[in-house]
Amino acid sequence: METATTPTQAGIKAGVIVGLITTVLTFLVYFINYELMVSAWYGFGTLAIYVGLIIYFGIQYRREIGGFMAFGTAFQYAFIALVVMLVISTFGSILLFAVLDSGLGQRLAELTMENTLRMMDSFGAGELPSDQMDEMRKGFEEAYTVPGMLKGAGFMLIFYAILALILGAIIKKKDKSLDY
Repeated sequence: METATTPTQAGIKAGVIVGLITTVLTFLVYFINYELMVSAWYGFGTLAIYVGLIIYFGIQYRREIGGFMAFGTAFQYAFIALVVMLVISTFGSILLFAVLDSGLGQRLAELTMENTLRMMDSFGAGELPSDQMDEMRKGFEEAYTVPGMLKGAGFMLIFYAILALILGAIIKKKDKSLDY
């Protein structure tokens, strides 16, 4: 007698796969050209990849359990998958930024600062006072430290809870034969 996979088990499995894929992508981009790591396209591309994979694995799980899934089950699956992915990708980032290339965070913070100033200039924003610029630079640098990455992961939990609601709504499928 086979037992059905629970949403937690399916979420962990999907989260591990997606977490490893995003971590490998991060390392590939680092080895190809680390400057791409601060581009908006990289961020949006990574988001699209992991959202697409979680939906794909969620639909596979829905089929596995009979073709229908309640919203609560879909939300639970998606949230667990996102949390597991977050843990793995945060660990990978800590490995990259704190162990393999401890100067990478400083370089990326500088690139992020340049991109931000360029974007502000394109919108017609005036020159910022030097104390504000120093504060911005310090914030960008702190984001690439281990405590900064852990703090960022905490904030990402809030974003992922909202994203899991959206993904749950996409993945769920109601059995209409039960309506009367």
